[in-house]
Amino acid sequence: MSQSIIVLNLSPVKCFHHDILFDEIIRIMQKPRNFFLFIILSLSSISPLFSFSQKEKGKRKHELYFSWGYNGEWYTRSNVYVSQPALGNNYSFVNIMGHDHKGWDDGIFNKAISIPQYNYRLGYIIDEEKGWGFEINFDHTKYIFADQNAHLTGTFNKMRVDTTIAFNAANGFYYYLNNGANFLLFNLVRRLPLYYLRNGNLKIDFLGKAGVGPVIPHVQNSFFGEQNDPHFQLGGWNLGIEGALRVTFFRYVYLEYANKLDYARYSGLQIYEGTARQAFGTYEMILSLGVNFPIGKLADIHS
Repeated sequence: MSQSIIVLNLSPVKCFHHDILFDEIIRIMQKPRNFFLFIILSLSSISPLFSFSQKEKGKRKHELYFSWGYNGEWYTRSNVYVSQPALGNNYSFVNIMGHDHKGWDDGIFNKAISIPQYNYRLGYIIDEEKGWGFEINFDHTKYIFADQNAHLTGTFNKMRVDTTIAFNAANGFYYYLNNGANFLLFNLVRRLPLYYLRNGNLKIDFLGKAGVGPVIPHVQNSFFGEQNDPHFQLGGWNLGIEGALRVTFFRYVYLEYANKLDYARYSGLQIYEGTARQAFGTYEMILSLGVNFPIGKLADIHS
């Protein structure tokens, strides 16, 4: 993704009215990305005023952290393979599109916090100085295949088929991992400091993460009007990499923005009289609020 640098020319110009300058600043700050950048730069500029008021303190050797946040997904096209031996069916829906169901875009506090697409992280920094750690990484993602014309090919009722199906609920078709496609990863974490104040009031880190783990989907579907019994199940595996920018305020509270790539492979998904399988890639954007818990013995800091 491309990034832009915002430059405001605030040098005095006689013909530039102050109201025009104020309107221009407001226009730029209305963009969330620019607003957060402004906040970070502002905190950075005033923080030296406070850095001399406290003595530098030692750091704990280890750190435990927990965060909760929300996510949005974009999925690659994929195939859904259906096997129903008792019915003489072995077909696939080819090159279909899936989409997420954010849930948080119409409000968070008007429903249970676990209904929208949420995520949590529980991590442990083994070595504070070197930045290595381990993390349990869970994303409650949602995947919906519905409301499109789908190319059907293979064997249906023991006969060869190659046709297009109106894949929608009114026609007896839907395929939901809507109560969760549910990616669980066990990640290796490396944290790299980018900027910090000695008094701990502001710290900016980059975190790189990579891991593998199971997928735990909630499977709900209907093919040709035959519905399954909706349920959770262990449904395959996934692997992912993630890059995150973490801004920590006053040592303990942080805001983290992450971009993630995930590849998930589902198999043995229970459908009516058979199983389905599928594999797809995911791009995620995640915003989380978290807390740090420094633990272990104090380590000396040498200036």
